[in-house]
Amino acid sequence: MYGNESSENYLETILVLSRRLPVVRSVDIATELDFKKPSVSVAMKKLRESGHITVSNEGYITLTDTGRKIAECIYERHTLLSSWLQRLGVSPETAAEDACRIEHVISAESFDALKKHIR
Repeated sequence: MYGNESSENYLETILVLSRRLPVVRSVDIATELDFKKPSVSVAMKKLRESGHITVSNEGYITLTDTGRKIAECIYERHTLLSSWLQRLGVSPETAAEDACRIEHVISAESFDALKKHIR
């Protein structure tokens, strides 16, 4: 969609954590995703260099406007697809896993049509 699936997942995770926590740090992301901190640090460097996040001197991670736009789009896709699959009778766990895969590959055109149909 916007970049690679991994970057989109990190941005979505930062968005979700920022709604739950007063500040987001690399350790919070590592804990949430069950990743090693060095892997998250490498990903944060790439997201910072691409202009999707900023990192304060204290290590607080904030989405930029472009990073937030991507994260919100991915999150909308995830929540809509996951709830739709659950309404179809898919278990919440499977629906969340499948939505996570679909959200990165579905075209904007198909997602918009699906969204109109569902709502």
